[in-house]
Amino acid sequence: MSDVQASTTFSRPRWSPWWPFWALSAALLPAAVWSLLSGPMALSGSDVGQGLLNALTQAPSSGAADWVVRELRLPRVVLAMLVGAGLAVAGTLTQGVFRNPLADPGLIGVASGAALAAVAVIVLSSTWLAGWVSLTGPFALPLAAFAGGLGVTLVIYRLGTRHGQTQVALLLLAGVAVNVLAGAATGVLTYMANDQQLRDMTFWSMGSLAYGRWREILALLLFILLPLLISLRSARVLNALLMGERVAEHLGFDVQRARRWLLACAAMMVGAAVAVVGMIGFIGLVVPHLLRLLIGADHRYLLPASAVGGALLLLLADTLARTLLAPADLPVGLVMALIGGPVFLGLLLQQAGRWR
Repeated sequence: MSDVQASTTFSRPRWSPWWPFWALSAALLPAAVWSLLSGPMALSGSDVGQGLLNALTQAPSSGAADWVVRELRLPRVVLAMLVGAGLAVAGTLTQGVFRNPLADPGLIGVASGAALAAVAVIVLSSTWLAGWVSLTGPFALPLAAFAGGLGVTLVIYRLGTRHGQTQVALLLLAGVAVNVLAGAATGVLTYMANDQQLRDMTFWSMGSLAYGRWREILALLLFILLPLLISLRSARVLNALLMGERVAEHLGFDVQRARRWLLACAAMMVGAAVAVVGMIGFIGLVVPHLLRLLIGADHRYLLPASAVGGALLLLLADTLARTLLAPADLPVGLVMALIGGPVFLGLLLQQAGRWR
């Protein structure tokens, strides 16, 4: 067994494995309050409380502060928690299926497929895709990104399946190849783009929660929350997969069916998130990996802790993005890269120290 695979085996922590979940859950509420209070327009605690009360009771707007809470900051807080939870759980599923704690949802092609479809809509909206844009209106880009992410994932899955059995090594190689092809096609479209289209592509690729509203959140409740709840019920099969496919089969699990459903859930969550907020990296890689170091690889605890941890991390990153250079609004994808890059590098250096 390799060192990477060995790090995914079960380890019994010295403390309760639920403590990260409860600690992160306790931190989520003050982080949400801080996010609601922070921004270019100063708000008091009473303003936030009144706005939340009016939102719950569907009362008419009572002024500018109430509108800011209900229509700008509250949807952004909910969107950050929903997207962060979905990306982190998708990363946990990917690492469990591939039995590699450094695996990323990008391996199954969701991000590259969504990026290709989004860039195609931006560049070809007035030519080849004019009919699509006129048919779907303002939803042209998110729908295309969602479909593109799922489509590329399906292609990779089919390439990695032979005689009804999915081979993990072949799936990984197919993912690398298809991701390269999707990146090349995206590069060709970028070369064809004009200045305004290049600007639109740049801002979309950086990721931002600024354009999320209640209608997007309602859509994400179906495409992120439902797969997330299904994933939370998959802890037993993920734990069995860590011991090998043959062991999982002897324990009575349909490995092929389980792998297909787990990858579909991961692809749906990442595809929906990328479609609405753009490209946001490192959450699906860093959050489950850090939590695995704390509580081990038992997915009964790892999956719910990853959901809360991802929600908290993206919420904090988005709050920083809104306040660091206020009134300017930094793309949250850049903030996540600044946070996740050094953390991931530290994890790699730590892992390299273990290999010596």
